[in-house]
Amino acid sequence: MRRLWAIEAIAGLCAALAAGPAWADTSAFVGRWHWNPAQSTMPPGEPMPDDLTTEFSRADSSRLTWSATIVTPQGRRDVEAFDLAADGEFHPISSETTATFRLTGDALQVTFKGPTGQSDAVTCTLSADQKVMTCRGVLNEGNGRIANYVDVYDRV
Repeated sequence: MRRLWAIEAIAGLCAALAAGPAWADTSAFVGRWHWNPAQSTMPPGEPMPDDLTTEFSRADSSRLTWSATIVTPQGRRDVEAFDLAADGEFHPISSETTATFRLTGDALQVTFKGPTGQSDAVTCTLSADQKVMTCRGVLNEGNGRIANYVDVYDRV
């Protein structure tokens, strides 16, 4: 399963925002986040985007509203907008992918499910100053192949 960069950027942030009222009150993740390729580690064989930015405009206990802008290695700029209930249930985020979000202790977790048994489990944490988010993921291709990766985002 190829990771969809826009979805992954959203996943880490969305996990935090969907955690519940305590997180919604602080709105620590509302704003713009930029993917840091120098600090991130790609799964083997994954193409690196030229650029990726995510912006959250609403984050409360009932809804998440955000957009993601990705520049592909071919120079194509894709912008996607999302508006999703923040209730901890699996919801479609594309025609083939569902996701669920939760907070466990001080870790934010998101799990994606693909159409043929693929999954992507991500755990995100914020730095003490809330300017850096680190997301550690395990990508399961559904055929026994598993790859670990780390995505780091800087607040813009």
